[in-house]
Amino acid sequence: MTDILPVKSRAEAAAQPTRRLLRPGLLPWGWAAALCLLYATVAVRRHLLLRTTGYDLGIFEQAVRAYAAFRAPVVPLRGPDFNLLGDHFHPLLAALAPLYRLWPSPLCLLIAQSALLALAVVPLARWAVRALGRRAAHAIAVAYGLSWGIASAAAFDFHEVALAVPLLAFALEALGRRRWGSAVAWAAPLLLVKEDLGLTLAAVGVLIAVKGPRRLGIATAAAGLLGSLIEIKLLLPAFNPGGDYAHGGNLSDGYGSLLSTLAHAPLDVLRPDIKAMTLILVFAPSALLALRSPLSTIAVPTLAWRMVSENGFHWGTAFHYSAILMPIVFAGLIDVLSRETSARNVRASLATVLAVTVVMIPSFPLAQLAQRATWRTTPHIEAARALLARIPDGATVAASNRLAPQLTSRCEVVIFPTFPVDSRLYEYDRKQLPPPTAEWIVYDNRTPEAWPYKPGHWPYPLDQQEAELVAAREKYGYEFVAARDGVTLLRRGRA
Repeated sequence: MTDILPVKSRAEAAAQPTRRLLRPGLLPWGWAAALCLLYATVAVRRHLLLRTTGYDLGIFEQAVRAYAAFRAPVVPLRGPDFNLLGDHFHPLLAALAPLYRLWPSPLCLLIAQSALLALAVVPLARWAVRALGRRAAHAIAVAYGLSWGIASAAAFDFHEVALAVPLLAFALEALGRRRWGSAVAWAAPLLLVKEDLGLTLAAVGVLIAVKGPRRLGIATAAAGLLGSLIEIKLLLPAFNPGGDYAHGGNLSDGYGSLLSTLAHAPLDVLRPDIKAMTLILVFAPSALLALRSPLSTIAVPTLAWRMVSENGFHWGTAFHYSAILMPIVFAGLIDVLSRETSARNVRASLATVLAVTVVMIPSFPLAQLAQRATWRTTPHIEAARALLARIPDGATVAASNRLAPQLTSRCEVVIFPTFPVDSRLYEYDRKQLPPPTAEWIVYDNRTPEAWPYKPGHWPYPLDQQEAELVAAREKYGYEFVAARDGVTLLRRGRA
C-alpha cells in the first residue's frame, strides 16, 4: 500500500509541466461530471417510462419530503405512522432535504444519487493519477464508472447506500496513501447511512490497526462494532412500531439454534450457486487482481451478511446491494498495480480490466441506453400521465406500485391494493385485506418487464388486484372517473 511514482519517465514529466500540474486535478472531476450525466440519463428515463416503483423510490421520497418539511420521516407507503428510521438507520438522508426543498421531485433524488455514485470516481482517479499516471487513471475511471455494481444501483430507484459510496471511496484513498486519520474521518459517517455499515467501519479499523497506528485502528473497529450494535439492538427497535429490528428475520437461526446456524455458515455462503457466482463477479471488474490487496478485506462484512441472509435478493447482482463494494474493488486494484514494478504488466492488467468491463456491459442496465424502448414514450405511458394529472395536489391516493412515485412529491400515497406490512416487511394476509381509505385509487393492470423485475404484478396476483378494484366500487363506495389503456382512476363517492 505504498505510493510509487507514476509509470513514466522523469524526462517526460519535466518536459510537460503544464499537463502534469493541471490535468491530474481536472481529470477526476471531468470523469465525475461525465458519469453523473450517464447515470442520470438512465435513471430519469426509467422514471419517465414508469419503471420506478413505490418500493423503493416512493418510500425514500416520502422520507426526504418529511425531512424537508422539518418532520420525522414517517412514510405512509411503509405502513400507517411508520417512521422509516425503524426500517433502516439512515439519518444522513436528511442531508438531501435542502436540495429536495428547492426541487420537490423524485428526479431530485435520482439525480442526487447519480451525482453521489459518480463522485466516488474522484478519489479513485486522483489516487490512480499519482500512483500510475494519467492514462491508467482514465482506465480506472472507465472501469469503475461502467462497473456492474454501480450500474445496477444507478438504474434502480434511489437508496441510502448512494451516500456511502463516495464516503468509502475517499476513505480508501486515504488508506492507500497512509493518511490514517483522514481515512477514519471519511469512514465514520457510514454509521449514519445504514446499520450494517458500522461493520465496514470496523473493517477499516482492523486494517489501520495492522498497517498503521494500532490504537487508532482498535478504537475505530470498536466504534464501528458498537455503533452497529446500538443501532440494531436499541435505535431501530425504538423507532419501529413493532419494537424490533424489521430485517432481523433475514438472519434468523434457520437450523434451530444459533450454534447450528454458525456451523453451517461456511457451506451456506456458497449455496445456492448464485452466491458463488456473485462472489466471483464482485471482483471480476478488477480482473480479480483486487483480491491481492489488503483493502479487499473491507468488503468482507457486506459480503458476509449478504451470503448468510435468507433473502434471495441479497445473493445476486441486481439492485443496489453491490454499489458499496465497487470502490473497494477498484481501490484494491490501484493498490496492487501501484506496487507493480513492470510498466508492461500494469498496461496488460488494465487492458484486461477494460476488456472485462466491455464484456459485462450488455448484461447490466447501462445497456438500456442502446435500446429503442428506452427512448420511446408509449400510448400506455401517455394514458397513465393523463389520468394522474387529474388527481389534485394534496390528495390521498392508493396507487399501483409503478404509479406511486409519480405522485409522492405532491400527494400522500399508499400502495393499492392495501399492503398492510405494519412493522415487518412483506408480512400480510392475502385473504383479508383492509379496505382502501384513500380519496383516490389509480390502478394499472399492465406491468411490462422493467429491470431488475420480470413481468408480473406486485404485491398480489393480477386476479386478486382486479377483484380488489371491483370491490372498491361495489363495497367501498368508490366511483368510476376514467380509464385508458389499462389504467383506471376511481374516486371515493361523496356522502
